[in-house]
Amino acid sequence: MTDYFSIHLPDDEIRAISSIGLAHLGDGVYELLVRTWLCARGKATGKGLHRATVELVRAPRQAELSEKILPMLTDAEQTVFKRGRNANVNSIPKNASRAQYQQATALEALLGWLYLRGEHERINELFNRMMEEVD
Repeated sequence: MTDYFSIHLPDDEIRAISSIGLAHLGDGVYELLVRTWLCARGKATGKGLHRATVELVRAPRQAELSEKILPMLTDAEQTVFKRGRNANVNSIPKNASRAQYQQATALEALLGWLYLRGEHERINELFNRMMEEVD
């Protein structure tokens, strides 16, 4: 049985996944991190929890928070980030500019890539940096 919580795919299999596929997975990884972060900080109350989650997972906020980690990225991570940013997306949410949506997609692609490589410690390092000074 495959343990999808602790998956580690070989690099050639990860390279075969499109940037949009990596971003799709990374979106789920990011949302789980945000929900866990909120609950762990005692913000687990009905509507307030949902609103806080939505605020942190929307593209403009992701784009803003991703700026904090750019100087920390390795060359390989920068390559994945840029690949995600340049992915051909067909629709942009009305609450985000094209640039914000591309930046958010880049972050999600990076998180998806790291997740498939089994680099949970690195994901946590980057996420913790992003969440510094967030209330």
